[in-house]
Amino acid sequence: MSRTADRALILVVEDERALRNDIVEELQEAGYRTLAACSGDEALDLLASASPDLLLCDITMPGLDGYGVLHEIRSMRPELFAVPFVFLTAMSEPSEMIRGKLLGADDYLVKPVDYDLMLATIAARVRQVDRIRNQHESEITALREALASLSSTGAEAALNLIALGAVLLDGTAKPVHCNHAAKRMVATTDTIELDQDGFFSTDPLSNRDLKRAIGDAVGLAKSGKENVVGINLQQSGETGVISVVVCSLPQSGKANKGTPHVALFISTPDQKRRIPEALLMEIFDLTPTEARVAGSLARGNRSADVAKELGVTQTTLSFHLRNLFQKTGTNRQADLIALILAGPMMIRSE
Repeated sequence: MSRTADRALILVVEDERALRNDIVEELQEAGYRTLAACSGDEALDLLASASPDLLLCDITMPGLDGYGVLHEIRSMRPELFAVPFVFLTAMSEPSEMIRGKLLGADDYLVKPVDYDLMLATIAARVRQVDRIRNQHESEITALREALASLSSTGAEAALNLIALGAVLLDGTAKPVHCNHAAKRMVATTDTIELDQDGFFSTDPLSNRDLKRAIGDAVGLAKSGKENVVGINLQQSGETGVISVVVCSLPQSGKANKGTPHVALFISTPDQKRRIPEALLMEIFDLTPTEARVAGSLARGNRSADVAKELGVTQTTLSFHLRNLFQKTGTNRQADLIALILAGPMMIRSE
C-alpha cells in the first residue's frame, strides 16, 4: 500500500496563518494527516517527536528560515535523510532554487499556491519514496531468506544481488558457492585466487593470516559457535588492501556434505566506503547508536573495538546488539553483518 493511500503525514511550516490553515485544509481533504508549525523553531520542536513523510516549508520566516530548517534536518537528523523536503516560496529566482537544491531540497512550489499542483507534487514525492522503500524491502527480504538457509539455491541467487564478493566454504574449507562479484574480483586482481581447493591470497603473509582465520572459523562452526574476523590482504605493487570478513556459520547437529560452514565477504579498495548510517536507519528502522554499532561491525571491528569506538560498556553494546538482531530479523552476528554489508549502498546497480 502506498504512503498516499496510507494517509502519509505532512508537516507544513508557514508563518502566514491564513495560508497555513488553507494548506492544511487542502491536505486533509486529500486524505493526508498533517502537522503545522508557524516558524522554523517550532518545526524542529515538532520533529523531535514526529517523523513526517514529507515537509512543506516556507523559505522566508522570522527567526529560523526555511534554509535553516533544511540545513538542520539534513545535517543533524539522519533518520530523516529520505524524507522529501519541498520549499514553499514567493521567490522564483533561479539562484534561490539552486541554493535550496545544494542544501538538499527536493522540490519547489511558488506562491500564490496552485493547490492542484501542490497536491500533485506531494503525491509524486511520496510515491517516489514509497517505491524506494518497497525496493529496499524486497532486496532485504531476499537476503534474509538467503541467510536463513545458506545452502539453498535461493541463497545463491540472493548473494548475486550484492556488490561485495561472497564465497561460501564447506567444513573442509572448500568453496561451495562463489557469487558473481567474487568471480569478477578473482578475474581482475592478482591478489586473490579461488579454485576447487579453497580461497587464497598470493601474498604469503596475508595468506597465512587468511588460512588461520578460515581454519578457526571452520572449527568454531563445527562447535556451533559464531565468530567474525576482518582480514586485510596486501596487494603487491598496488596501494590499498582487499578486505575479507570471515564469518563462521554455526552448525547444529551433523552437517550434510557441502553445507556452508564459513562465509567470506570481500571488498576491493574501490568499495571501501563507509556505509551511510542514515540509510541503515532508514532501511532497518535503527536508532543512531544502533546504526553506528551496525556500521562498525560491518567494517570488521570486534565487539570490544566497537564498544571502545562508541565509548560504551560491553553490557550496553550487548543491549544494542539484541535490538539489532530483533530489528533485522537475524539471530547471529554473522548474519547481521552479512545483511548490513548488503545494504542499499552495496546493492549491485544494473
